[in-house]
Amino acid sequence: MEWLNLTLPTPAENLALDEALLEACDRGTGPEVLRVWEPAAVFVVIGQGNRAAREADLESCRAKGISVMRRVSGGGAVVQMPGCLSYAVVLRADGGVVGGGITATHRYVLARVAEAASQAAGRPVVHQGDSDLAVNDRKCCGNAQRRLRQAVLVHGTFLLNADLTWMDRLLPAPSRQPEYRRGRAHRDFVVNLGVAVEALEASLGAVWGAARALTSWPEEPTARLAREKYGRAEWNLKH
Repeated sequence: MEWLNLTLPTPAENLALDEALLEACDRGTGPEVLRVWEPAAVFVVIGQGNRAAREADLESCRAKGISVMRRVSGGGAVVQMPGCLSYAVVLRADGGVVGGGITATHRYVLARVAEAASQAAGRPVVHQGDSDLAVNDRKCCGNAQRRLRQAVLVHGTFLLNADLTWMDRLLPAPSRQPEYRRGRAHRDFVVNLGVAVEALEASLGAVWGAARALTSWPEEPTARLAREKYGRAEWNLKH
C-alpha cells in the first residue's frame, strides 16, 4: 500500500484523481494506494446514480455560487468543505474479501478506517448502516464504492471541524436514509470528530501500512478526466 497526500487546486481535479488512481490499478499500471486530501472550498458532491435536483438544493447552490459535482461512485450527497478530510483507498480485487462484493468490501475497508479514526479520536468510531461511520449514533463520515474488474475504490469524507450548517443550507433530506438515522435532520444527525487533520492522517497511514510515498501519480489522466468529465455539466447534472 502506497501513500499519497495530495490536494489538487479544484474540486474537479480532486474527484478526477480518485478515478484515475482506480483506473491505473485496474490496468495493472498503478499500485494499491491510500490517498488523503482536504477540500479548500465548499462544494456539493452527489453519487453517480443520484438525481441532482432531488439530492441537492440546486437553487440555493446557484445563489451561493457553490458547485454541484457528480462522483464516479454510488451513495448519496455530501458537502465537501474546509474542516473535512477526504480519503480514498484503492485495492486490487484479486479474490479474498475485496473480491467478494460490495458489502464484504465495505466491511473490510470501513473496519480499518474506523479503527484509525477511533485511535485518532480516543473514542469508538463504528460502522453504521451500509457505509457510514458514526460516533454515539451520529454520522461523522460517509463512504462510497466503485468497482472495476481488477480494482476497487472506497472513498469517504470525515467531518473533523467543519461548519455543519452548510448541510441544512445546501442539502434536502436524502431520498434514502439508513435505519439508524430515524428521520433526523442533518443538524441532529451529523457530528464533527473534533481531531486534528494530521492526527487522523497519521492513524490512517499506520492502520493501512502506507509507509511509502507514491512517487508519481497519474497527472495526464487526472487532467483529462477533470476537463472532459468532472468539469462539465453534462456529467455533473446529467439527471
